[in-house]
Amino acid sequence: MVAARGAEESTAWRQPVDLVALCDEAASQMPELFAAARTLRGWSHHAALARELLGDDPAKIIDALKAAIRSGATPADLGRSLAYGAALRVARFGNANEHADWDTAHHVFTYANAVHQMLRRIGTADIDGYVTAVRAIMHGAMALYLARYLNVPPARIPAEDSEQLDDLPADVETIRTALLDAFDRQRQVDLAARLVARHLTLGHSPQALIATLALAVLREDAGFHAYQMLEAGVAQFTAWGNTGEGRHVLIAVARYLAAHSPTERGVLQTAHIARRLMQGDTIHQGGGAS
Repeated sequence: MVAARGAEESTAWRQPVDLVALCDEAASQMPELFAAARTLRGWSHHAALARELLGDDPAKIIDALKAAIRSGATPADLGRSLAYGAALRVARFGNANEHADWDTAHHVFTYANAVHQMLRRIGTADIDGYVTAVRAIMHGAMALYLARYLNVPPARIPAEDSEQLDDLPADVETIRTALLDAFDRQRQVDLAARLVARHLTLGHSPQALIATLALAVLREDAGFHAYQMLEAGVAQFTAWGNTGEGRHVLIAVARYLAAHSPTERGVLQTAHIARRLMQGDTIHQGGGAS
């Protein structure tokens, strides 16, 4: 505990741009910005703001957040944009990156989702409370900025730029089987993403797809990160619905899960054995003495 260090003490947050100072300056302006825009309603430029948050100039990123507040964006609106931007980091995670870099993308996305959910719960009744909490948006935006190398070069998101997916199955059950089969094999990140895009662009049930992704997690020896990723992805998809942005979120989830599958599946084997024992089956039956 005594040796713990905050991100603000790391070189990346101080050089070549002092991101901590940027955040502190912006935070000092939050009360005035929100107070001036308190009567404004109907801000809906979440996706556009998210793409600005993916920029490579931290000062412009902070300016974009302040401009959104002036236009009537609520704290929860900012959180939703941040979470979508972080989902795009995962969806466009380049396959040339080191495998451990998936954790960086995961941390930013799950942090952003947690901030979004927190700001939704706080609401806008107590300006002092939510203005303090909005500092988390600034920190998340800078973490998103620092993770920009994960998208150099960016992976292609399926179904973008009129990409056709007609080489993939169209039937719901066949897509489900193909997706689970992709999770059975290594290095199927892009295929898993394409199958998710295929399912959703055909208008099939998002709930059925989410159930398949949940099954894919449950049958693996999944760590905490996989469950966090699934939970955050479902929460963000619920905010967007089956829109282009919502599809990007579930594509991000599928790519992350595929990158960490298959595992040894020892937990699944244990569950199968326990179920058989509960049903009265004999697992091991020794032979008689010879």
